[in-house]
Amino acid sequence: MDRGNQTRVSEFLLLGLSQHLEQQLILFGLFLAIYLVTVVGNLLIILAICSDSHLHTPMYFFLANFSFTDVCLSSTTVPKMLFNIQTQIQTIPYGECLTQIFFFLWFIGLDVFLLGVMAYDRLVAICHPLHYTICMSPQRCFLLVAGSLVLAHLYSLTHTLLLIQLHFCDSNTISHFFCELLPLMKLSCSQPYANQYVLMYWGGALTILIPLMILVSYVRIMTTILRVPSVKGKCKAFSTCGSHLTAVCLFYVAAIGAYFIPFEADSAAKDRLAAVMYAVVTPMLNPFIYSLRNKDMKEALGRLLTRRS
Repeated sequence: MDRGNQTRVSEFLLLGLSQHLEQQLILFGLFLAIYLVTVVGNLLIILAICSDSHLHTPMYFFLANFSFTDVCLSSTTVPKMLFNIQTQIQTIPYGECLTQIFFFLWFIGLDVFLLGVMAYDRLVAICHPLHYTICMSPQRCFLLVAGSLVLAHLYSLTHTLLLIQLHFCDSNTISHFFCELLPLMKLSCSQPYANQYVLMYWGGALTILIPLMILVSYVRIMTTILRVPSVKGKCKAFSTCGSHLTAVCLFYVAAIGAYFIPFEADSAAKDRLAAVMYAVVTPMLNPFIYSLRNKDMKEALGRLLTRRS
């Protein structure tokens, strides 16, 4: 297409999850409740870990960072969607759209890297317990989180800079409830070859390589646990891994399953379903997973709530 005929898009139109007012009111109440549960639940996890000396261990240090990331991830999309429903203003400025994409990709990437770090922590704790304090020293834990932050930032920044290079012509309608990478790439009137290559390689790392590393880690963990002679020892080892494994399965089943399950409707509807599952529902469920399946966390939350009452 001749670039001389292209006009600079100053804003995008977000269609949201529904165009019917009655459904929008229901969605507003539902997503407001989900967001409040997400924020309160994850903040309680963070406060319990910070206030209880028994939880000042690498596993809970990573969990606190994971919970904070979930709050940030949910906050990049849900408040804007609630604002759009409340005001019936569906437009989002070009700069704000890119900003939303940047932070969404940053926090979703950080979630994935932290899941990998948490799997590594459990691997060392169960398979190499004598070396655990050395391998997971405070300095090493800090470096693992910092490295995850840097890698997620590079992932997000690369996609955002490449998006800036794309040209958008007449159409500015995004069939989504927030600015998401794939719908925006499809909207471009220029060929996003570089974006597609980067998405393929980075996407492969986040959706194939890291899950594969987590799977290999848990195969080794399960093999080690099955060698434990006592039933009590096996149960204790399984309990420390169960919450994390559940969170991993929930995240990847929601993210990958929603994209690959056959769907009779258009692909945009499937993209919206996937985004709701892994970016909205999963951050809400994680506090329940880590508190209901973890005795130490339940006791810490109980002490925290008792002191506050």
